[in-house]
Parts: sequence; structure tokens; C-alpha cells
Amino acid sequence: MIDRVEFKDGIEISRLGLGNMRLPVKTPLKREANPMIDYNKGQELVDIAYENGVNYYDTAYMYHAGKSEKFIGTALKKYPRDSFYLADKLPIWMCTSKKDMERIFNKQLTRCGVEYFDFYLLHALDGKAWDKCIKFDALSYLENKRSEGKIKYFGFSFHGEIDDLKRIVAAYKWDFAQIQLNYLDWKNYKSEEQYNILTDAGIPVIIMEPVRGGKLADPPKNVKELFDNFDNTKSYASWAIRFAATHSNVLTVLSGMNSKEQLLDNLSSLTDFKPLTETELKLCANAAALLNKNDVIPCTGCDYCADCPQEVKISSVFAAYNKFKNGEATEAEAKREYDAIDIKADSCIGCGACKTHCPQSIDIPELMQNKMKSFFE
Repeated sequence: MIDRVEFKDGIEISRLGLGNMRLPVKTPLKREANPMIDYNKGQELVDIAYENGVNYYDTAYMYHAGKSEKFIGTALKKYPRDSFYLADKLPIWMCTSKKDMERIFNKQLTRCGVEYFDFYLLHALDGKAWDKCIKFDALSYLENKRSEGKIKYFGFSFHGEIDDLKRIVAAYKWDFAQIQLNYLDWKNYKSEEQYNILTDAGIPVIIMEPVRGGKLADPPKNVKELFDNFDNTKSYASWAIRFAATHSNVLTVLSGMNSKEQLLDNLSSLTDFKPLTETELKLCANAAALLNKNDVIPCTGCDYCADCPQEVKISSVFAAYNKFKNGEATEAEAKREYDAIDIKADSCIGCGACKTHCPQSIDIPELMQNKMKSFFE
């Protein structure tokens, strides 16, 4: 059985949480946020996770183009409601009024087929989103939902600057917070600083993107050799998962697993878990240094940018480019992969709609209109 971590009120959360942003799909990805979830394969993952003690399941309003919530609600329906913890998120950027918060919240309950959420988050906060939360008095709204018994614990997920985080932390006595943390972003994304701010404030941390959208599960050859020379019995994903879990204030590590093999590997990594040693942590830092030498685009494939007005397949374009830069494909192979994408970089009109939603703050229009076009043409 998977290890569990004490939270509060006598409850314990599994050290591994099942994310539902990258579920198995039925058809090849023609659009990044493909809604065609394979319910049979997805149900198998939920069943294996549940049977091995995973009790934390995470979804969001816009995952899989709005289909993730319904899937996880359906998949968990066979299990007693008090035997698992369901987390969902309020996309404040989609709200134009206070009424929108109520509309979205009620729709989420309906989609998931539940009467309450155990964990509820203000989704993807940064300074601008937090200002909107203040404008709509989102904290009072969520407090009311808690008093109604529709939320048990609430927190926020974060994708902003350090000053934004300090302001948000100081504003409320949060139950928990969710941040992006992995051995590459420990320095690159200031995850170490974010983690320390939350820890000092006594706020338990939930980890997202521990394998950076799968990028750390299949790193470049020189990174693989680095890990293999130290211990070739561990998967590359395991190094990333265990790095995240090593930090003592981490409540659970979310992983968006889309295959049985990934799930079993992650379960193995966090069962009878032992934190990484100082030598192993240094090894991860060395791996990050090697990765930083590659001219890769820090796209995690989250597809928050998928609602491109021109329907450019943004993450697919970046993936083809990164495969070449990571040494996973020759230039010719990367260009063949790019050629197979139906709506490419040359369709980008530079409107910037994608950039406002990117958690990694990637200047997508600039890259599409210049770097991608020049490389692939």
C-alpha cells in the first residue's frame, strides 16, 4: 500500500495523488486538449490506484476540454464517498462576475456527481488572478461554501511571481497550496523559494508537474547516463517523483499518469518511501544543469493554451522542436513530426491569447512567429 501523510483533523493523504489532466485518450491527438477520454483504460488506472491506497484525486474545470470532471466522478462512483478525497479548482480567469463563480461551482458538482469537494482550489493564481479574486470576494464565497458543507478544505494553485505568492499567503489562513516543483524547476521556476515561503507559513504543499509533463521521464541521453551510472535500477521518472516527495512539507505528489506502467512505477517509487540522500539530491541538481544546457522550450504540455483562436497545435509544435534539441530525434525526424501537425506555427497571428494562460510564462507568439517558423521552414 502507498505511504500516507498526515494532514489535519486526523485524516491522512496518500503520498501519490492521481492527476486527471493527462488521461488515456481514444484517438490520436489532433488537438492538445483532446476530450476523447478512454473510459476503460482510465477506469483501470483509477482502480489500480485505489486498490493500492491512493486516496487523493485531482481534476479541474478545463482539463480535457471539460471532460475530466465527469470522468473522475464516474470512475469513483463505485467506491464509498468517504474513502477518497476529491479535489477540484475554480478558474477565476473564466469569471466575469460573482455569478460565474456560483455557476461554475454548481456545474462542477454536477459533472463530478458529488455533493461536496474535499479539497477546492483557486486555480492558477498569479498577481492578476489574485486581484480578480479580491474584486469578486472569492474568499468569502468559498467560506460560504465551506459553511454549507460543500467544501471541506480550500487552498490555491500558483503560477506567478514570488511577490504575488507572498501577498496571497498573507491574505488568508490557507489549508494547503499547490505548486509546480521538480528538480529542474527547483531553481529555474523558483520552486525552492515558493516551497520555503509556504513551509514557513505552515501551509502544506501539494506538488504538480513533478515529472514536468513527462519530460523528466524520458530525458536526454546525457541525463540518462548520469542516473544510470549511479543506479540503473530506478526509472528516470522515479528520480523526479522521489525528489518532489523528499521535501518534508509535501502532502502529496500529483502525477498525470496515462498508462498502467507509469502508475505502477510511481506507486513503487512512493511505497515504503525513503527521502533522497544528499548525494542523490546533488545528482538531481547535476541532471538539471545538463538539461539547462539544451535549448529547449519549457513547455509541459498542460495545454492551457489549447483554445488558440487559430487552433494552432502549440504544444505539438514545441514537442517536435524539443525532441530535436533533447537529442531524441534527428532534425529530419523532428521536421517530419512537425509536417504531420495539421495547424502549424505559420498560422499564428500573434494575438497573445495563449500567452495569457501559459503557466510557464512562455512568450508563445514570439516563438511561433520567429523561432518555430525559422527552424521548421
